[in-house]
Amino acid sequence: MANADPYKILGVSKDASQDDIKRAYRRLAKEHHPDRNPTNKEEATRRFKEIQAAYEVLGDAERRSEFDRFGAGGPRPHYERWSTHGGPFEESANFDFGDLGSIFEQFFSRGGTRGARRAGTARRRPAGANLSHEVSISLREAAEGATREVALSVDGQTDRIHFRIPKGVTDGQKIRLRGQGQPGPGGRGDLIVTCRVLPDPRFRREGANLLVDLPLTFAQAALGARVDVPTLSGIATLTVPPGASGGARLRLRGHGLPDPKTGDNGDLFAVVRIKVPKSLPPEARELIQRLDEMISDESRQQSSAEV
Repeated sequence: MANADPYKILGVSKDASQDDIKRAYRRLAKEHHPDRNPTNKEEATRRFKEIQAAYEVLGDAERRSEFDRFGAGGPRPHYERWSTHGGPFEESANFDFGDLGSIFEQFFSRGGTRGARRAGTARRRPAGANLSHEVSISLREAAEGATREVALSVDGQTDRIHFRIPKGVTDGQKIRLRGQGQPGPGGRGDLIVTCRVLPDPRFRREGANLLVDLPLTFAQAALGARVDVPTLSGIATLTVPPGASGGARLRLRGHGLPDPKTGDNGDLFAVVRIKVPKSLPPEARELIQRLDEMISDESRQQSSAEV
């Protein structure tokens, strides 16, 4: 890097406004972010640091003014490793540009304790404000995880931020995306995303477990049956034992939601709901009455035997 003039790094003129500088920084930082350049990550990282370092100088009016004075030929900082034959940002033969943020901070330090105070002050500068956003996801997306894109308008610029929603997220859970908030003197704030899990017409949630209603006829409940049960991933077959009563919970292991703490899936409970016909033909009523008499007689006999 033969010439590290921060104006040239950000591609702005020396009479650019602070808003122009901020817009240029945001555009370049997004363009050269290492995560957006996976095929050339090393070069993107170098360029990204360079852009950040330049903004550390020009994004603050006081530091920018001081740089302008030095660049105009005024007194230069005393730092022995810097080149003495060019501008204050020219690279000398043995200069290490591995940490450009530190280099620009050194530009404003006069050495000794004063430099330490300046660097400490810079580190304590407040970050920009946090931003809040809310996204809605289905219950299935809560179980499997999902990807979302958020379009945010900051300082007249639209940022499209992609992020991953983890498996097992709960309604109201917040995800913090660091460095995606408002810009500020100490860097960008965070983006706080609140997840809203939409109600599902079939399932109810109890932690990592799910509940689903299982309608059965009287015969199925009394005699037992094999029935199909909906799950988040499809249809499963469940064996109903004879004598299942209304409200009983029949377990399908591992068909619930992921537990964020353990990584294991919860269970799906099929809650028995016995269907009772609203109207019956006379023959059916007679059969049910006879069945009730038989069951009642058997119950009385069992009670007498127990006594």
